[in-house]
Amino acid sequence: MMVPDLILYNATLYSQRPIPFSEERPADSSTRRPPLTALATAGNRITALGDDNTILAMAGPETRVMNLDHRLVLPGFIDTHFHFYEWAVTLSSIDFAKTRSFAGMQTAIQEKAALLGPGHWILGQGFNESDWPENRMPDRLDLDLAAPDNPVCIWRCDLHLAVANSMALSLAGIDSTVPDPADGVIVRDGAGIPTGVLKEMAPNLIRNVVPVLTFDQLLENMETAMARAHAMGLTGIHDIRLMGGEEGAVALRAWQALHAQGRLALRCHVTLPGEMTRQAVDLGLCTGFGDDLLRIGHLKFFSDGGMGARTAWMTQPYIDAAYGMPLTPIKEIEQAVRQADAAGLSCMVHAVGDRAVHEVLSVFAKVETLNRSACRIPHRIEHAQMILPEDLAALGRLKNLAVSCQPNNMSLDISMIDQCAGDRGRYAYNFRNILNTGVPTMFSSDAPVADPNPFSGIYSAVTRMRMNHTPDNGWYPDQCLTVDQAVQGYTSTPAAASGMGNLAGSLSVGKRADLIVTDRNIFTVDPKEIPATRVMLTLFNGKIVYEKH
Repeated sequence: MMVPDLILYNATLYSQRPIPFSEERPADSSTRRPPLTALATAGNRITALGDDNTILAMAGPETRVMNLDHRLVLPGFIDTHFHFYEWAVTLSSIDFAKTRSFAGMQTAIQEKAALLGPGHWILGQGFNESDWPENRMPDRLDLDLAAPDNPVCIWRCDLHLAVANSMALSLAGIDSTVPDPADGVIVRDGAGIPTGVLKEMAPNLIRNVVPVLTFDQLLENMETAMARAHAMGLTGIHDIRLMGGEEGAVALRAWQALHAQGRLALRCHVTLPGEMTRQAVDLGLCTGFGDDLLRIGHLKFFSDGGMGARTAWMTQPYIDAAYGMPLTPIKEIEQAVRQADAAGLSCMVHAVGDRAVHEVLSVFAKVETLNRSACRIPHRIEHAQMILPEDLAALGRLKNLAVSCQPNNMSLDISMIDQCAGDRGRYAYNFRNILNTGVPTMFSSDAPVADPNPFSGIYSAVTRMRMNHTPDNGWYPDQCLTVDQAVQGYTSTPAAASGMGNLAGSLSVGKRADLIVTDRNIFTVDPKEIPATRVMLTLFNGKIVYEKH
């Protein structure tokens, strides 16, 4: 055995799978193996797991030995739905996630305007008007009051709606004469004048006139973002494309440049925009193509929008709106999935409303009956935010499908869903029901839609509470998960469902040394403490990439 580069001992090790050598020991209690409290790594792999004495005896003169004082060691987390490119690009934007009121939103914009000076773009993301005491959507006039001398555009937390001020609208050429873009809505007042509220693809009219980063600046931002991810315990991400796909080629080029320069410190599953299906097939691309660090991911499609913008496609109308809207005709999605499936390109489809989920499941069922898939990695349905009981049964019958859900989005959406769907909210964020179908169920943040910290997501899945611990017993608590189920949704399940199960996802001998050490044991503390968990150490590919001092 190689002399270890690193030994962690006096630890609490977590692994979903039995340690190989345990099978060699008798099962009776008198000779049962000692508890696993230590591990060793060499190069980029975990080389041994065992008790302190056994592992410490492997140390050489150059081995770094760390006493963890009983701290918990977990596999590195994998976020399977992370708009990482957008998160990196917007690092300097206003983060409204902790803004508690309409007035607080205006104050944050005023402060940013004073910092930047007149004429500079002010961008922000993450406001959630349904949790503000005013419960009011801002419009262009509200943003004009906050920053009359700056173009301003702010995105709702779900990224399906943005609000721009008068200067931003003017720079984008949005006035009463401009028609709605395809798959987008420019909200207008009774006189036909844009209110500043832009839904689905309409905010891209603003994006088109916002100054972009240089490629070198983008790489620097992505490197900074990776460091922030390490501090949260993330060692793998699935970088997901937004609708429209304009950023897809730039993002893939950036990931490749970071890899070529030795600056890539996450395992990246990089998705492609569904609009590029024909080109991807013609090029012979396959999902999973790449190496241990960078791989081609799924083709991404959108069947509907989001409930916050009332654009998620529903079987019954919203309390305060119509049925939402399909963003891509289902027939088009089915044709593209058939083409991709036969070529070895796995597909993921965004489906939020219960009608969208039903239609997308039907697409995957039809494709599965063809029995000609060349995909080595399962297709996926993203969000499955509202799913009816009959569609849970349909989900369970599919053999080549995984689901990616976002627990922390649920804590943001509780008030909004209660307002727009009433008691039909019982069909929303059905984590336990989805898991019980047997379908591989992965968890993620949808960042920058929600906080990318996995501990916030684990807390949300386990308690079904907002971050302020309301409601008391959780929102539809029959759907609460155990901590172990939530952790698997961030570790072993995403690794297996993306073709990396032999490399990552658990603390196992021979796997890549991607792991984290936490300041508390999330399996034993009060679940309300889980969001406060801090990462003390992150190891990626055998190297320490974050250490809290």
